[in-house]
Amino acid sequence: MKKLAWGVLAVIMAVVLAGCGAGNNTNGTAATGVKVIEIPMTQEEYAFGVDKNQPELLEAVNEFIAQIQADGTLDEILNNYFGDGEPQAVESAELDNSKDQLVVATNAAFEPFEYTKGDKYYGVDMEIAAKLAEYLGKELVISNMDFDAVVLAVGQGKADIGMAGLTVKEDRKQYVNFTNKYYDAAQTLIVKASDTRFDDAKTAEDVEAILAGLGSDTKIGFQTGTTAQFYVEGDEEWGFSGFDVQGVGYRSGSLAVQDMLNGNIDLVIIDEAPAKFIVEAINELN
Repeated sequence: MKKLAWGVLAVIMAVVLAGCGAGNNTNGTAATGVKVIEIPMTQEEYAFGVDKNQPELLEAVNEFIAQIQADGTLDEILNNYFGDGEPQAVESAELDNSKDQLVVATNAAFEPFEYTKGDKYYGVDMEIAAKLAEYLGKELVISNMDFDAVVLAVGQGKADIGMAGLTVKEDRKQYVNFTNKYYDAAQTLIVKASDTRFDDAKTAEDVEAILAGLGSDTKIGFQTGTTAQFYVEGDEEWGFSGFDVQGVGYRSGSLAVQDMLNGNIDLVIIDEAPAKFIVEAINELN
């Protein structure tokens, strides 16, 4: 595997060693892998969330986004994770209020947008953050936290900007000012390799019809605070009606997928790019 996310592998190895043989398919045999149902179920825009008290920073970041889109820098970064490029390590300085720093709030458990390997950060957002700090002439500080704390941290002035695969959403605008978009995203479904329920699905409507027919004993996992949670549980703002299932939140998508293999939940919904990374990493170990 060319772009294996080491953060995912660390989680996978820990869970597999702790619960080897726990996951079973419907025919009673051990689960041996997972697959993505490659049908986008939503349409979303990723942007960065900027401290409302720093309008000048919002303007500067939008200028920066326009520049890296125009000069090919953004394409080069995306190629590091979706093409034949090489992911670049990003280092964080220690927080020091006496220095001119850019404090970035993130959740480094969302491959390929942000993850860690040792004490270094990697990912699309992290490489953009490093170049943004350079553009602004500031020292980069990365503050790693749970995903559902990122926007709140920026809103409370604990960080200058949130860079964490953030989907533009109205309720988040209470806490941050969103920049212009830099990436289009969607939610997809991860199932066990033996699961054939979605094999004939061709459209998002086909997938949703199957989900709508599942019983209340079905458990669907997602990363807490993400669009997947709103999709499963329902959200009026998004126009998501939700499903008559049990939603189960996790700190990361990889933990959710491992729990599915261990037989504790039935399906996982997560953003399509992280979904492909997680599935590739898990299937490398089987």
